Amino acid sequence: MFQIGGLVVFCGLLAQATAQLAGLPVPLGRGLPLPLDQTLPLAVTPALPSNPTDLAGSLTGALSNGLLSGGLLSTLENLPLLDILKTGGGTSGGLLGGLLGKLTSSIPILNNILYIKVTNPQLLELGLVQSPDGHRLYVTIPLGMILKVNTPLVGSLLELDVKLNITADLTFVKDRQGRLHLVLGDCTHSPGSLRISLLNGVASLPVQDLVDTLTGILNKVLPELVQGKVCPLVNGVLKHLDVTLVHDIVDKLIHGLEFVLKI
Repeated sequence: MFQIGGLVVFCGLLAQATAQLAGLPVPLGRGLPLPLDQTLPLAVTPALPSNPTDLAGSLTGALSNGLLSGGLLSTLENLPLLDILKTGGGTSGGLLGGLLGKLTSSIPILNNILYIKVTNPQLLELGLVQSPDGHRLYVTIPLGMILKVNTPLVGSLLELDVKLNITADLTFVKDRQGRLHLVLGDCTHSPGSLRISLLNGVASLPVQDLVDTLTGILNKVLPELVQGKVCPLVNGVLKHLDVTLVHDIVDKLIHGLEFVLKI
């Protein structure tokens, strides 16, 4: 009997080995137990945390969308440039009066400037830089617009292409409930970032004199004017960022971990 039982076991092993070599399935319950050092395949592991680049891109995307939905473009379009030029500095006649006084002898039509208006406002691609210690973020908000100078007699006198960067300093704070928030620190216009160039003008007039004078005035008043309108919008957007996104970013900043790629 022992020999017969041994023969049965041997035949069973031989049949299983033959089936495996032939690629045939082995019936459940009839194979040998798995060795102790072998385990069944594991379930698929959860996805790793988002790539640092994705985290930075998510932040700039959320800021851009928030600024646009918060009315940034309409805010720029309605900048009260003419009012500020007329009353700026508290001087007699304002800045515009001083401008016209200097040029009216050669360009009398300037006395009849109807408006200086912003058209085609744009929010360009945001930039993001992490501080050397890794605990702060600096967001560059590049803006573009066209300034149109019109007069009743000539109509569109000239158009100026304007570019200006606003820089927002982002850091984190903890409230009384122990919750962490991403907040706005300094927010100002980037020194030297204002660029003004002539798009077109009336060729028969000494337009360059007007452009030079307007550029000098706008360099003094436009950056602070735009800054005063844009920075409160940035502050409002930060308060409505996705909670998970804020948590992930603040966690990186707390530990000084780099997640903004240097270009």
